[in-house]
Amino acid sequence: MRRRTVGRSDGRTVIVAALSVLFLSFGPTVRQSDCQDTSSIDRGVRIGIIYRPGVRPGLVMLPRIGMGLDSVRAMMARDLDYSDRFEVITLPGGDSIRLATSSSTPARGTGTRRSGAGTAATGGAQAGSLNYPLYQALGADFALDITAAGDTTVATLHDIAAAGIRRAVRVKLPRPGDPDFRQAVHRLADQTLLAALGTAGIAATRILFVKDGKVYQIDQDGADQKLVSSTDRQAMSPAWSADGRHFAYMEFQAGKGWLYLQEMGTSTGKRTAVSTTGTALDFTPAFSPDGQTLAFSRATEEGTDLYTINVKTNCCLRRLTVGRFSDNLSPTFSPDGQRIAFVSTRPGLPQIYVMAADGTDQQLFAPFDYGVTGSSNAPEWSPDGQSVAFHRDVAGTLQVFVLDVRTRTVRQLTSVGRNEDPTWAPDSRHLAFVSDRSGYRQLWIIDLDTGRIRPLLQQSGARLPAWSPRLSEAPSTNP
Repeated sequence: MRRRTVGRSDGRTVIVAALSVLFLSFGPTVRQSDCQDTSSIDRGVRIGIIYRPGVRPGLVMLPRIGMGLDSVRAMMARDLDYSDRFEVITLPGGDSIRLATSSSTPARGTGTRRSGAGTAATGGAQAGSLNYPLYQALGADFALDITAAGDTTVATLHDIAAAGIRRAVRVKLPRPGDPDFRQAVHRLADQTLLAALGTAGIAATRILFVKDGKVYQIDQDGADQKLVSSTDRQAMSPAWSADGRHFAYMEFQAGKGWLYLQEMGTSTGKRTAVSTTGTALDFTPAFSPDGQTLAFSRATEEGTDLYTINVKTNCCLRRLTVGRFSDNLSPTFSPDGQRIAFVSTRPGLPQIYVMAADGTDQQLFAPFDYGVTGSSNAPEWSPDGQSVAFHRDVAGTLQVFVLDVRTRTVRQLTSVGRNEDPTWAPDSRHLAFVSDRSGYRQLWIIDLDTGRIRPLLQQSGARLPAWSPRLSEAPSTNP
């Protein structure tokens, strides 16, 4: 991926001589206010197996400091960068860019309006007040201005080519430190992405994972980690409901696996035992898209098979597979709820199979070479229905693969270290997974379009990630 940079970035300085002479003016460096989330963007690295790099629109965050919005600007810049849909342009850290055009030269579409005449009503630069030729010369297609108008935060998205405002979004954000503050800013970043490209974002999402036998959640930008499981017993296999308001997980006790549903929000959230579970080893729960059904694996002395139960009425246990000397486990629903992909050992080693949601029409899903291909596990169907991600043993170590549902062909995504347990973001473009590529097992995120990969959680021991749906209406995580 190309990243256009003007000024100082990662220890290198790119000098744009002509633009510096014409447009840059030096000013004092302003220290960032304390207790604000102003962490620099982790640029990540790229890995190259089969990717389709392309030219993406350039985005610049206008260089404002203050108004109590430094945290908001830093978070939104990070979110938009992590969307991997923009070429983020970094402006010189110690310089200031002249925002306005010369007052003697009205910008296009502004008539006789005086250049630079922002108003308190918008809290940002008016259409035509930006120095559009400058930002166009820098390669920007969009410029984002974050300002305040009273108690309202205004995100003004400028369309550089059109020399005007594409959209101004006004929101009343919670105070920094409020449990809803971060998700409110993430939603604002998603609204900005939607205004710019017409594409839904993934900033307002979270990822569940297991560490030391407990379930935690973390925002997609790697911040705000919280404990969410409400048990001292070992918890495993977290799975989100389609509305993002509940999650299911397995609790191991006395040699049995109990399935629970728990409300999102806090570690004291209400939890409910799933009826008929706990008599055997029940694990790997998966919600149907409509939230009515929970599929899961049940291991007994006779083997492991797949079952479903209606969690709305807590009844109607149904067996979907009959192993007959093979195991069937790890279900994942297609987005339309009509099919279930799963793991089966019927060919010998575990491989990815698929069946109708009622258990009929069971067949091999991901092709393999008998006696050559290693075992395949942990399938997850993408939200757009076009792919299934899973991990497969390659020469004694695990790597992440993606199955094309239509053509039933597979491609390998990773090759460095051990990589496993992939989980899809709502955009069906990003995957979170577990990897030891840095020397210890931690969570990483990969963008399938660009090959960019970045660490999500730089702590060892995290496993079994599960990416949430978009949480625009998610409940508070207030403890």
